[in-house]
Amino acid sequence: MAEEFSTDGMLDIYLFENEQLLEQLQERVLEQKDADCFDEDSINEIFRTMHTIKGSSGIMMFDNITAVSHKLEDVFYYLRESHPDNVPHLQLVEHVLEVEDFISGEMDKIRNGEPVDGDASSIVADLDKFLNQIKSGGQKAGEEAPPENIHEEPKQFYIAPVATSDSRFYKIYITFYPETEMANVHAYKVVYALKEIAEDLLYSPEDIIADENSADTIIKEGFRILLQAQCTEEQIREIIGVGYDIKAVDVYECKAEEFLQGFDFGDQDEVKIDLNSSVEEIENKAEAAEGKEAEPAKPKITPGDFVIKSKEPGKAKTLAKDKKTDKASYISVNVKKMDQLMELIGELVISESVVLQSPDLNVPGLSLDNFHKAAAQLSKVSTDLQDVIMSMRMVPLTNTFQKMNRIVFDVSRKLGKDIEFVMVGEHTEVDKNIIEHISDPLMHIVRNSVDHGIESKEERLESGKPEKGKVTLSAKTEAGKVWISVEDDGKGLDREKILAKARRQGLLDDNKPDSAYSDREVYQFITLPGFSTNEQVTEYSGRGVGMDVVIQNIQAIGGTLEIESTAGLGSTMSLKIPLTLAIIDGIVMETGNSSFVMETGVIKEFIRVREEMMIHEPNGDEYIMIRGEAYPVLRLGKWYGLEEYEESVEKGIMLIIEVEDKKVCLLVDKLIGEREIVVKPIPPYIGKVKGLSGCTQLGDGSIALILDATGLVE
Repeated sequence: MAEEFSTDGMLDIYLFENEQLLEQLQERVLEQKDADCFDEDSINEIFRTMHTIKGSSGIMMFDNITAVSHKLEDVFYYLRESHPDNVPHLQLVEHVLEVEDFISGEMDKIRNGEPVDGDASSIVADLDKFLNQIKSGGQKAGEEAPPENIHEEPKQFYIAPVATSDSRFYKIYITFYPETEMANVHAYKVVYALKEIAEDLLYSPEDIIADENSADTIIKEGFRILLQAQCTEEQIREIIGVGYDIKAVDVYECKAEEFLQGFDFGDQDEVKIDLNSSVEEIENKAEAAEGKEAEPAKPKITPGDFVIKSKEPGKAKTLAKDKKTDKASYISVNVKKMDQLMELIGELVISESVVLQSPDLNVPGLSLDNFHKAAAQLSKVSTDLQDVIMSMRMVPLTNTFQKMNRIVFDVSRKLGKDIEFVMVGEHTEVDKNIIEHISDPLMHIVRNSVDHGIESKEERLESGKPEKGKVTLSAKTEAGKVWISVEDDGKGLDREKILAKARRQGLLDDNKPDSAYSDREVYQFITLPGFSTNEQVTEYSGRGVGMDVVIQNIQAIGGTLEIESTAGLGSTMSLKIPLTLAIIDGIVMETGNSSFVMETGVIKEFIRVREEMMIHEPNGDEYIMIRGEAYPVLRLGKWYGLEEYEESVEKGIMLIIEVEDKKVCLLVDKLIGEREIVVKPIPPYIGKVKGLSGCTQLGDGSIALILDATGLVE
C-alpha cells in the first residue's frame, strides 16, 4: 500500500519549486514566440517542466493541476517523438501560456488557503482538440504514431516483480546537495516519477514521508533505489536529472541475481588502490588490510561511493566524490526574515551613532585614541554588514521584465497589432521591496504604449513606418538611482489634444496662453486622475485611472516619472527610483528646534547669500538671483510653522535642490553633517504631510524628519 502521509509540511517547497518552474517556462516560451517553431531543447525543457509539475501536483493531490499539466505534457510528448511540420506556433504559445496562467492562479489559491477548485476541463478539451489537429496533419505516410503518453495512477508503489526477457535491472544512487531542504520530499518525487516505468521498485530509506529524520539520512548517506523496468539508462537519466537539488545520479545496470540481493552489495572489504603504485606498495596495502579483521566493520560500500574516472597521461586516478567543485550553493530564505534582518541592521546603525556621538565622550583631557581605533573598526564592519545584507535583498529585474513581455504579447494579440518587444538591462538589480512597488506602474505604462502609442498596421503603413511596431523596455543604474524606460515608436502624444482636454477640465490658467506651457508641463496632465485622451473606453484604457496610479506608486517610494514625446515618432516614459528604501545617505540640518534630513542625491549646491540677492514679490513669493538665474525660495521654518527659526537669509544657508529639472532654494538655519540614515515610516496617526517622506533616529536619540524633495519643488 502507498504510504500514509500529510502534505501540510510540503506546501511551501511545492509552491516555491513550481513557481520557479513556471517563471522559467514563461521566459522560454516568450523568448521563442516570434520564431517559426520551438527548438528541440525548448520542447524537451517544456516537456520536463510539465512532467515535474504533474508529478509534484499528483503527490499533493491537486487533481486539476495534474490533469492540465499532463495534457500539455501529452502535446509536447507528441512533438518530441513525431516532429510534425504543421504546428501552428502562435496557437501553441497561447496554449502554453493559458496553462501557465491556470496553474499560477491555482497556486495563488493555495497560498491564500482557498480551495483549489479551478475547472480545467475547457483547457484540457482545447489541448485535446489542438493535439488531434496536429496529429491529423503531422503524421507522414507509412509512419507509425508514437505510443500514447498515458498516465496511470498505480494503487501501490511496490509492484510485484514479474520479469520478462525485456526486463532490465538497475541500482541507482542519488546524492543531494547538503543544503537541500526536505530532501525526503525530493526523494519521494523521484520515486513518484519512476513508478510510471517501473516493473519493480524498492528504495532506501523506506519511510521517507512519515519519518522526518529520513531527510537527514538521505543527505548523509544518499538515496538508493532498486529498479526493474524495460528502459535504458538514458531514459532513467531523463527522468532523474541533476539539478538545483540533486548533485549526482549514479545508475548501474546489474544482473537479476544481484538485483534480488536487495541493498546488500556484498560483505567483502574494499581496498582502495592507487593504480600508479608499485607492486610492493600494493602487496603491503593488501597485507595491512588483512590485519584489520579485529577492527569494527565499516559501513558497506553503496553504489556511487567511488567512481574511477578515465586516467589521463601523467595524472593519477581521481575519485568523483573526492573532486571539489566550485558550484555555488544556494539556500531559500523567507522574505520576512530578510526584512527582519534589515530592520536589525538599521537598529545597529542607529545604536552605533548613539555610541559614537555620546556626550559622555566630550570630557576635557580624556584620551580616546584606543576608542577611536575600535570605533573605526566597528564602523567598517557595520558598513560591510550593510553592503552584504543589501546585496542579499537585491534581485534582478528579469522576472518583472518578462511579465511585461507577456503583457505585450497578450494585448497585441487581442488588438491585432504586430509588436516587437525588446528588453535592455533586464539583469539590473534592485531591492526586492522596490520591485514590488514598480510592477503595477510598469504594467500600466507598457499597456499604454501598446494601446495608445503603437498605431494599427494600416496607420503605420500610411505614415511610412514598418508594419511591426516596437516597444523597448530598458533599465540602468546611475548615481544610486535606477532608470527604467518604456519607449515606443508609435504616434506620440498629441500636445494640442491634451491641452484642449485640460482646458475643458479647468486645469489651465485662463490668463496663461497655451504657448506658455512647456511640453513637459503639458505631458504631465495625463498623469492626473480621470484624465484620458482616448475617446472610446477599451479593455485596456480610456477610463483615466492608469497613469495616476503610476504616479502614486512611484512617489510612494521616492521616485519620479519623466515623459518625453515627439509627434509621429513615439514616446518615452522613464521611471527614476531609488535602489533601496532601507538606508540612505543624507544631510542632517536644523531649523529652529527641529532636525531634518535631505537625501544627498537631490542637493546640487550649498550657498551663502546676501539680502540684496533676494527678490520679494507683492504676493509674498520670494526668489533669489544666483549667477543670473532666479530660483524660488522656500523657508523651511515658515513652511512648517516652526518657532524660533532664523529669518535672516545671511545667517542661514541655502540648499539648491533639483528634481526633474525643477529647482528650489531651501533656507535652513544650519547644517549638521552627512549621515547614513535608516528610513522609518511616519506613524499613520500623523497622516500625510506634504514634503515629508519618513523619519529617522539620530545619534543623540532625537527624531529627525526626512524631507521629500518632490513634494517641496511642486
